[in-house]
Amino acid sequence: MPSAQSRPPAARKHLMVPGQPRPQQRSTSLTTVQRWVMSSLTAITILHMSAGIVVAAYVSDRRSSQIGLLVIAAAFGVLAFVAALLIHRRSPLSWWLLPGLLPALVGGYLILR
Repeated sequence: MPSAQSRPPAARKHLMVPGQPRPQQRSTSLTTVQRWVMSSLTAITILHMSAGIVVAAYVSDRRSSQIGLLVIAAAFGVLAFVAALLIHRRSPLSWWLLPGLLPALVGGYLILR
């Protein structure tokens, strides 16, 4: 009858095993992380400004001012995604420009309904 001591204990996967190489980890360069952080901050900041312009259009009394502010909000929304694409060194002409119109479209729905 074999004893329980004859077999080595199973290696725990979360511990380092001497003599075995470390498992390969996904390495992300500092430049890539900086680009993602910068593009996120840029796009979110400009989109907040676009939403603020929509709020200004909502509280405005004149219809011509409301429409003008919605056009400016749409331009800033698209500019937010253009800036993010350029930070990542991508073409500024992309389908990603369409979500930039979202604040102005929502504002247009709320104002012009």
